[in-house]
Amino acid sequence: METKQIIHRVLEFEDRLRQYAYSLTTNQEDANDLLQDTYLKVMQYADRFSEDTNLKAWVFTIMRNTFINGYRRKCRSKVFTDESEDGYCLNQVPNTPCDATDMHLYVNEISKAISTMKEPQRVAFEMFMDGFKYYEIADILNLSIGTVKSRIHFARQKLMNTLSDYSPDLLPLSA
Repeated sequence: METKQIIHRVLEFEDRLRQYAYSLTTNQEDANDLLQDTYLKVMQYADRFSEDTNLKAWVFTIMRNTFINGYRRKCRSKVFTDESEDGYCLNQVPNTPCDATDMHLYVNEISKAISTMKEPQRVAFEMFMDGFKYYEIADILNLSIGTVKSRIHFARQKLMNTLSDYSPDLLPLSA
């Protein structure tokens, strides 16, 4: 079946698709966006549709998967938009299971673990944590970039092994 024929048949149940999109998003504008994304994917993947398949089920599955993937992407972004009139864009506060008094203890433990590292690894790691780029550290320490990256990598690994009881969110630059 050609793309044109598939699109024509899909448009026959547009109202049901629109209702399904709204049931997933609970917002008319988001439902319209989801419907448009679904149409786009139907056109992109029309060559993959086999005629012995239920077209309606195929399109609804595309819509559901598009919604789920968008939802997961939005959850990972850690940024959300306020739905108020001003529409503020806010960074999500990281979820940590501790309060401010515990954080002071964690910082002390992490600092202590960093101070026990061998000097070459510690210096490169501390410079990286202070915001220096790899090439800047390499220039200052008169090392190759590969050596700098290696030292920082091994410093991270040592830190994560030393502090394995802590949540990864508390460790600096845990990879």
